[in-house]
Amino acid sequence: MSALQLGDKAPNFDAQTSEGKINFYDYLGDSWGILFSHPADYTPVCTTELGTVAKYKDEFEKRNVKVMALSVDGLESHKGWIEDINETQNTQVNFPIIADEDKKVSDLYGMIHPKADDTATVRSVYVIGPDKTIKLMITYPASTGRNFDELLRVIDSLQLTAYKKVATPANWKHGEEVVISPSLSNEEADKLFPKGYKEVRPYLRLTPQPE
Repeated sequence: MSALQLGDKAPNFDAQTSEGKINFYDYLGDSWGILFSHPADYTPVCTTELGTVAKYKDEFEKRNVKVMALSVDGLESHKGWIEDINETQNTQVNFPIIADEDKKVSDLYGMIHPKADDTATVRSVYVIGPDKTIKLMITYPASTGRNFDELLRVIDSLQLTAYKKVATPANWKHGEEVVISPSLSNEEADKLFPKGYKEVRPYLRLTPQPE
């Protein structure tokens, strides 16, 4: 199958996980979702990543985001690994980890890159909207751990820009100024942004973040 693109429907699947058999769409419900893959169980970088995600549970819940991880190892391996994660990262893993031994989900989402390794998944991340379409894709090399503060920042931007006619500038963080969509006239902008805006250029108008 062809590679997934932004805006494509995220493939649905049934999978065995550390929390039982789960249908991906049912698990997400009306929430946003993060699906992220790991090269294997008992790998050092992944251990820190899964521990970090567990600690960020409140931040994800605030944003109505559900997380699901994936590794190509089996359930028994996952159980032992989760114990290690909880102990070494001083947390409790609180989201399902898919046991993708047949690589069905990895193949669906293009998580295996033969140039890196024919069998191991790379560090892929998919952010999926409530409409089940893919809003963000990032692939990291196996040697580089992911920045979950950046993923939260992107989700803040995705959620804001999904409902308001704005975009977020470079290095934007929640609460900072945003850019008004160039498709809006100044008259429309006056109505939509009662806090006013600053016209740096006709195509670059900055306004306080809308509520």
